[in-house]
Amino acid sequence: MKATVVNIVGGALLLAHGIAASGVDTTSFGSPSPPSKPHGKWVSKKWQGTNYACKCFPGDSCWPSTRDWQTFNNTVGGTLHVNTPPAAACYNTFTGPLGNINAYNAAQCANITTNFPDEQFQIDLPTAGLWSYFTNDTCRPTTNPSGSCTLGYYPVLYITAKTVGHIQAGINFARDNNLRLVVRNTGHDFLGRSVGWGALVINTHSFQDISLSNTWEGAGAYSGPTITVGAGVQAINALKRLHSVNPPRIMVTGECATVGIAGGLPQGGGHGPWTNREGFLADTALEFKVVTADGELRTANEKTNSDLFWALRGGGPASFAVIVSATYKTFDDLASTGINLEINPSHTTNSTLLWEAITIFHGYSTHFVDNGLYVYYEVLGPLLRVHPIVGIGKTTAQLQAIVKPLFDDLNALGVRYDTNTKTYTTFYDLYLDLFEPETAGQSALTGGWTIAKQDALSNHTAIIEAFKTIIASGGIMVGHMWNAGHGLPQKEWSKSAINPRFRNVVDKLITVLPVSGSASLAEKAASQKTLTYVMDEALRTASPNGAAYVNEADPFQPNWQTAFWGTNYPALLKARQKWDPNGVFYAVSTPGTEAWEQIEYGTRLCKKL
Repeated sequence: MKATVVNIVGGALLLAHGIAASGVDTTSFGSPSPPSKPHGKWVSKKWQGTNYACKCFPGDSCWPSTRDWQTFNNTVGGTLHVNTPPAAACYNTFTGPLGNINAYNAAQCANITTNFPDEQFQIDLPTAGLWSYFTNDTCRPTTNPSGSCTLGYYPVLYITAKTVGHIQAGINFARDNNLRLVVRNTGHDFLGRSVGWGALVINTHSFQDISLSNTWEGAGAYSGPTITVGAGVQAINALKRLHSVNPPRIMVTGECATVGIAGGLPQGGGHGPWTNREGFLADTALEFKVVTADGELRTANEKTNSDLFWALRGGGPASFAVIVSATYKTFDDLASTGINLEINPSHTTNSTLLWEAITIFHGYSTHFVDNGLYVYYEVLGPLLRVHPIVGIGKTTAQLQAIVKPLFDDLNALGVRYDTNTKTYTTFYDLYLDLFEPETAGQSALTGGWTIAKQDALSNHTAIIEAFKTIIASGGIMVGHMWNAGHGLPQKEWSKSAINPRFRNVVDKLITVLPVSGSASLAEKAASQKTLTYVMDEALRTASPNGAAYVNEADPFQPNWQTAFWGTNYPALLKARQKWDPNGVFYAVSTPGTEAWEQIEYGTRLCKKL
């Protein structure tokens, strides 16, 4: 693909670039002015009556020079690349901030169109966000090659980091040149944190090392078996490795097999089917190797940098450091049983009857959790889909005895349904069979809230009315019934930064509001208002003792500090001010970002003055 020279920002800067298979032709990349710019410059902007100091972006006088980029590319071993959107090959021309590219390639376009919904395909791309809303959907797969393809909110450049030194160099370069920095492992994120307008990305997905140990001899009282994983390791690969030992082992992971387990997942908390037994993934963490905002490689555990260790365990993704590797507790895998339940239009088209069934089902949330079960379910339109109800360590008879009251009530209601029960030698086998793969490439806003146990018991009618409000607003609900304090000793709760309210919930809901990829700014604003102040507000009102999970919730909700972290927020803010005082790292609505905003319609990252 051949680049043409383009004039950016009213003649302030001419940029050109060429793209080859090896990456960046740095001889023509960056500012043409030879001297390096002074480090630490800010760009002054005024937006909607407020003054801001902004990070440096293409077209700004403080954007690094050609010489700077050349030096940096040498430092990272030639792993610096110019970014293009995944679907650029479907268009005649890709119009990017560094030039116009003749992009069309029929074979590549066919490949991306076929695989765009596939999570693993998108994960293996260097800068893709699995859910496309926060890329601005400006370059989706198309059959019209004459259409417009721009970079949207995808990053400008990325490093395929292969060593700790590459991560350190990327952090140092972004910090010293005041660039927006994005850290991406799998892109497995609902809130757009893996992408960012004008950003430099450090991609850590190549860190794939996995090692097991029978004994932990590091900090803390624990002395049992462990797993240590590199930043790029996904849940399924860690579980495969643990399953291969005799007897098989297991760890806490998300319900989705493709999620990375050593980055944003533990920094957000990390819930999954084992949460009811062992807490969050963050609760099982023993040690992290990280690179902090000053570019230093550090160890964080209960004894060394203990405040950083505490903050990394659920205190917010992309907030305190870049995780290079993580060590977790592992557990004996157990025989497990799963039950699926579905009520769909083939069973009834009577919406009143369906909602009565949903009310009955959700009325057992406390019963399920108190009996150690994990339940994953979806409510969308005229459908209740429970896939699956999981009894870890339970026989078929034991699980069926726990859920029998639910089925008795559904039978008494007279509603038809499909159901099946399976028992497996290990939870790992259940995980592979009953948990279904998710899809990528969707354009939607994501919110969510948890249902506190006390509210489920005293205010269940209002909770169901909130569910109805979500569906009536065009939304979808994905529920996860667990309690992160059920199987975890209370003395362990305060050792992580996770909101204490998660120790007394019975259901964590994700709310999803689909948004057209071609939606206007006004339509997007209206959708955000619906999510925040209609759908999620109904849940917050119905369960005032609930909380929000930072990896799967609305970042623009009111009082997000309390919603995400409760009484832990002041200590997290203090840790952020210590470990990243200048805002090298950024993720929306995380500790210390109160003054930060993406102005000019979600583009420039700036700090209010």
